[in-house]
Amino acid sequence: MSERALAIWLLLPAGLLLGFVALYPVVRLIYTSFFQFQLTLGPEGSFIGLANYAAAFEDPRFWNALKNTVLIVLITVPGALLVGLLLALLANLPFRVKWPVRLGLLLPWALPLVFVGLIFQWFFDSQYGVVNDWIMRLGGERQFWLFKPDLAFIAICFTIIWKTSSFVALILLAGLQTIPKELYEAAQVDGASRWQSFWRITLPLLTPAILVAMIFRTITAFQTFDIPYAMTKGGPGNATETLAMYVRVTSIENLNFGYGSALAVLLFLLSMVITVIYLRYIRGADD
Repeated sequence: MSERALAIWLLLPAGLLLGFVALYPVVRLIYTSFFQFQLTLGPEGSFIGLANYAAAFEDPRFWNALKNTVLIVLITVPGALLVGLLLALLANLPFRVKWPVRLGLLLPWALPLVFVGLIFQWFFDSQYGVVNDWIMRLGGERQFWLFKPDLAFIAICFTIIWKTSSFVALILLAGLQTIPKELYEAAQVDGASRWQSFWRITLPLLTPAILVAMIFRTITAFQTFDIPYAMTKGGPGNATETLAMYVRVTSIENLNFGYGSALAVLLFLLSMVITVIYLRYIRGADD
């Protein structure tokens, strides 16, 4: 047996398992999106082609959920990147005892998303929340964070940034530790300031790690569900409802699996487009 044939036989079980676990659900999802499949109308589905997708583009709630999702991506991805970069630079400083800083990065990342949402729901509670307590101690007025659309959106974005910045920081910290210290020493000998060293050495060599962190963070931001659901359940009204939350409402609460599948396919395609853009940028940077 040739090495190529041996490699194919060795990889075949993993390929079959991956296809069954990852590929089959996606194919089944796309297949279901072409059917009128709503359990309240009966167990049988009828083929309707692209009607579910046409209904999505005419659905105001879909556009509202898409708008909220895009806003969360545009706010939380740069926010998590900025905070994560600062945390990574802090964790990379030559502390004698580094484990408290590293542990501080791991804790937010290790907490479950729903648990984080419930914690910050209490933080932003209008009656007993810590945030309002601090505001009132500083002479401000009580705010109804989770009952006003703009304030609720701010609270959710703040929570997501707090939760996800640690994940970004861990990736960037790994990138920082691959940069040779000799480069900084040579720059210092040449009279470069810390800002010049950061701008000329750290950022260019950290770009691959930044792009990897942004790919993962952007994809997960488009799929945001747990934190807004735990904090506001999409309210007040539908002001904080994301596309993933609307998929759940359509599929689980309304039992409309055909339309819910079409919404999920649109969310999948949106994530794939963003991923392709990032990968093309990485390939262009490498060339």
